[in-house]
Amino acid sequence: MNRRQFTKLLAGAGLLLAGCRAGAAPSSSTPERKDSMQTTTQTYTRTTPIETVRNDPVFGDYGRLIFPVERSYYSGDTLEQLHLTYYNNIDPDETVDICNTLRQRAADGQTIFYDIYTEDEKAADPDKADTGLFYFKGNPGAKFSICNAGGAFAYVGAMQDSFPHALELSRKEYNAFALIYRPGAQTACEDLARAIAFVFTHAEELEVDTSGYSLWGGSAGARMAAWLGSYGTASFGERAYPQPGAVIMQYTGLGEVYGNEPPTYACVGDRDSIADERVMRWRIETIRSQGTPAEIEVFPGLAHGFGLGTGTSAEGWLDHAVAFWEENT
Repeated sequence: MNRRQFTKLLAGAGLLLAGCRAGAAPSSSTPERKDSMQTTTQTYTRTTPIETVRNDPVFGDYGRLIFPVERSYYSGDTLEQLHLTYYNNIDPDETVDICNTLRQRAADGQTIFYDIYTEDEKAADPDKADTGLFYFKGNPGAKFSICNAGGAFAYVGAMQDSFPHALELSRKEYNAFALIYRPGAQTACEDLARAIAFVFTHAEELEVDTSGYSLWGGSAGARMAAWLGSYGTASFGERAYPQPGAVIMQYTGLGEVYGNEPPTYACVGDRDSIADERVMRWRIETIRSQGTPAEIEVFPGLAHGFGLGTGTSAEGWLDHAVAFWEENT
């Protein structure tokens, strides 16, 4: 498929419910890393208002990006009441843990958020001000991943679909990023391409190993990971960077296979009315038939958007995905 055909494909992104250059440099005064495994101070609790987290001075201007910018896509006043459109199995304790971890790392002086676009670029396109990378740092020199939340390309459901993954990966000592991107399939892919370029360009400052990196995604975010894995960054406005060592996909009914896919792991629930498990099985089987490693897990009783699947039949799937990534890099 050529770029023109892909553009035509993206024109139908409204149906996806069924399923550039380096930016601003990191701060030159990035503080010394603290131990990412230390116990977080429980500043926030289940009853903490979401707006308290958004407006916490420790986060500066980027606190508004922790929860969806498009506020019509979430409901609830407190952390335990948070509900995200299209998502199930949201764990309030996980939400509290993420918020406390981000707060403690920021309070400890770690840089936990990076702009991926320059001030001039954001001035020319104000929507780019609502993008960036949250950094869940693991061990210096470890491999990195970029996690991409779903939200039907209408909003970014990071609190269920990328922050939990990135936090767990950092606790496994990997360096993990969670991308906040612009709505729309084309712009989302452009932002992911920029994010990859950003990490490669600033790998030394970020203390990451760029070999065998992985792209993760759920729902719409899984499509982003798959498209960047197959098409590459050069198809979305950046120079060509290496293909990821693995793509990790959750619950998306993507049915395209072109023969140049990276090793791919996928998982889905058998009660998902948005992402058809048969389509996902077919894609994985097709990738595997072409000689590329590919695996799929289907979990009983789960609907769309189960995230880490804590307390469900999917609990532990992230460990399987990490093992797959390691086996193929």
